[in-house]
Formats: sequence, C-alpha cells, structure tokens
Amino acid sequence: MTREQLEHVLRVSAALTSRNDFVVIGSQALLASYPAAPDDLLRSMEVDLYPLHAPELADLLDGSIGELSPFHETYGYYAHGVGPETARLPSQWRDRLVRIETVGCVGWCLAIADLAVSKLLAGRARDFEFVRALLRERLTASAEIDALASELDASLASLLRERLAIAARPSGPALP
Repeated sequence: MTREQLEHVLRVSAALTSRNDFVVIGSQALLASYPAAPDDLLRSMEVDLYPLHAPELADLLDGSIGELSPFHETYGYYAHGVGPETARLPSQWRDRLVRIETVGCVGWCLAIADLAVSKLLAGRARDFEFVRALLRERLTASAEIDALASELDASLASLLRERLAIAARPSGPALP
C-alpha cells in the first residue's frame, strides 16, 4: 500500500461516515511517518482504522469498503474497521499520534514505536517479521520500543520485553 492509497481510504471513509478524523492503528500507520517506507513493510493491503469520535461506525467501513467489497475488488486495497480496543498500546500513545491530512479529513496514525509495541503484543509471526523489518530499516530502535514498556502494566511490559528480544534477533523463531 502507498501513502496515496492510504489517503484514498481516508477520504472514502470520511464520505461514508460523515466524520473527518480517523485513527489508523495497523501497519499502514507507518506511512504517516515514512511515506516512502521500504516495500517489505508495505505488504498489507488493508488499513485498520476507526472514526476518532465515533468508533461504532467502524462496522460501516468494514461492510462498505472492507475485504471482498466492490471497493476492494476495484482498487486492490481496503479498510478494516476496528475499534479502539483492537490494539494493546502504551498509555500515552495518543500524545504521539502522527497527523496526515488529505482533502476533507485527517488520519491520526500510530507513531512507529507505538506501532511496534502493538505488533509485539499481538505476537503473530507476521508481527514479529514486521518489527524485525522496522528495526532492520532503522525506522525505530529497540531502546525506543523498550522505553514504552514503562507505560504498560507489569505483565504486558514483561511480555513486550520478551518478544522484543526475539524480534531484535536478525533471524530465528517468530514466537517465544
């Protein structure tokens, strides 16, 4: 997915919901900080998002421009309407959101280190690979991710650190 495609999803989402602020919490959030991110970080063709002030409208996005919709079939990418509870994030993540603006709407995208925390706490093999790529490309650093553990409860902080140690290895098992 490209930055232009992300902006397209945001504009269509705004038209569908009559809202103009969206939170982008999936991997495509990195396009706010790195519009020309390396290809190995842009494999996903979905934008995980929800309307900032009306998260209940996420289902409308999923049903209208989600996976297997005519929008998806036409453009090859789609919206995945999610809720604020979808991602486990550090307590101050909202203070670090990165703003992107397109015609008629704004995307509030996770900062890269917050995105890495979310991916590591999700813990799927593809999430480990994504974080490995972020680290390899130097879009964030292990120390920056580790510092966010202080914004998590103790059990999540411990889990984050365990998984970060695995992801920071150049190769190896994806799961602890």
